[in-house]
Amino acid sequence: MCMMFGQLSNRDSLSDLTLTINAHAGKFYHLGFGKGISKPNLAKTNEKRDWHIYQEYAYHLIDVARKICLPESETSFSFSNAVYAFDSTTIDLCLSVFCWATFRRAKGAVKLHTQYDVRTSIPVFIDVSAASVHDVNAMDRIIYEQGSFYIFDRGYLDFERLYFIHQSKSYFVIRARNNLKFERKYSSPINKAKGIRCDQTGMLKVFYSAKGYPEQIRRIKFYDEEQKRTFVFLTNNLDLKPEEISDIYKHRWKVELFFKWIKQHLKITSFWGRTENAVKTQVYIAVITYTLIAIIKEKLKSTYSTYEILQILGTSLLDKTPMNQLLQKKNNQDVKELLYNQLKIF
Repeated sequence: MCMMFGQLSNRDSLSDLTLTINAHAGKFYHLGFGKGISKPNLAKTNEKRDWHIYQEYAYHLIDVARKICLPESETSFSFSNAVYAFDSTTIDLCLSVFCWATFRRAKGAVKLHTQYDVRTSIPVFIDVSAASVHDVNAMDRIIYEQGSFYIFDRGYLDFERLYFIHQSKSYFVIRARNNLKFERKYSSPINKAKGIRCDQTGMLKVFYSAKGYPEQIRRIKFYDEEQKRTFVFLTNNLDLKPEEISDIYKHRWKVELFFKWIKQHLKITSFWGRTENAVKTQVYIAVITYTLIAIIKEKLKSTYSTYEILQILGTSLLDKTPMNQLLQKKNNQDVKELLYNQLKIF
């Protein structure tokens, strides 16, 4: 509870956190903090209590959120299958302090590998590793759902792992590298007005690539008019229209927005402990906080954004006002009239 209090109130350190909480000692009983909070106790708990506890609770809340959060309107597809974007973000650390977080020779960092549900905007899988671990290794920890779509950037281009997705009866959409060797078997009709330049089905030509993925694969070339760039996608789905495949890949940016959001608004780039256990504990508590905000927003049907809800809760943690009243948004017209009437006085 104390660690989540720190996430919501954006505390910089355990000293800052304990100082803030102890300033309201008269409310400890009602808040469930017990007799008091001390920095040594928090530091010991942060270091010794197994981070898997917080991971399991985060996944429990994720299951709850996915059941109640409705799909966003801009993610409408012609199919009902789940769509996931998978990517990672790097959080820089000091190697002399976080000696377990290996990255480069004189630099430390951790990677946050995330599988993001595009439809509900909820992260469904989070894995924290040293930044020296290659991104493709995180693909081995995904539990692939039959019929679901998985979006990857070209950093995850590993044909043996992509073939495992194909054998799992799931679909992938991934950017191809510029040096891809591809042998076309046949081409499908295209609509150049929608940016499609080619839609081909064929086989991989390089020996090890063909050994890793021995079946036919689909290659789609798409020209983005806004960015003035050409993208080449690979997929094992042979049924959807090529413009639908390119549209699926466009939603990969949502996981990037998720990374940006938690880095800006939650304590995930500076840590309250130095051990691997403390870092993973703080990351999963941040995920718990994000998921709880999503659940609150959906349960109360609040028109506030997730950031606005975070700000309101952060300044009202010790307030006894019911949450549904805190998150009840006033009519903008009423606010404008009130401001206008106040200005008329002057």
